[in-house]
Amino acid sequence: MIDILTGLKRFQSDVYPSHRELFAHLAENQQPRALFITCSDSRVVPNLMLQAEPGDLFLIRNAGNIVPPLGSADGGGTVASIEYAVVALGITDIILCGHTNCGAMKGILHPEKVASMPNVAAWVQHAAPARREVEKLFPGADEHERMERMVEQNVIQQVKNLLTHPFIRSRVETARMEIYGWVYDIRSGLVRGMDESGKEFSEIHFESHGSPDEKRMLRELEKDEEFWERI
Repeated sequence: MIDILTGLKRFQSDVYPSHRELFAHLAENQQPRALFITCSDSRVVPNLMLQAEPGDLFLIRNAGNIVPPLGSADGGGTVASIEYAVVALGITDIILCGHTNCGAMKGILHPEKVASMPNVAAWVQHAAPARREVEKLFPGADEHERMERMVEQNVIQQVKNLLTHPFIRSRVETARMEIYGWVYDIRSGLVRGMDESGKEFSEIHFESHGSPDEKRMLRELEKDEEFWERI
């Protein structure tokens, strides 16, 4: 705790004064450039990853970068925060970012690891469809590949869950919103993003931002009876 308090003192004495004008502006209002939904994991630091200034990102964090679908009893804080970012703040770019070696994904692959944490066990069930996709698409995968694929499939699942919410769907249908699905590799610092199909991932660069064709995903989702039965 001493290190944390020392950091606070350094912020107040050294960092804050050099950003005084920025914080004076932010004290009156905020106009974030993007909504960034990611895991609570301490190793994932969005502002550092993106070299973003205070006020640039509206952050939502939870175990497993999960977005409960429409009608979920436990959607509360996460969905309310997304709604506020989109409706009140007018954010039109949403980045949903998973990461390697995610504890929540381990919990859904190995339920025994979270058996003593009933709230966690219940929460990560929102990633259960991703586990089923991994089992179906990669039946012979070893443990390492299963984890990698689980992280990817969970990002895909949570993007689909985003699309179930009317305030998201209406903006996607009228081309007023862009959704990005990313996976951050903690060891290498590389970020891979969803391709246009919404089913594969490739490295992020200026020509490929990791944004699927949301309208096509929405059309496919509307025809997916199994998906709607699950939620």
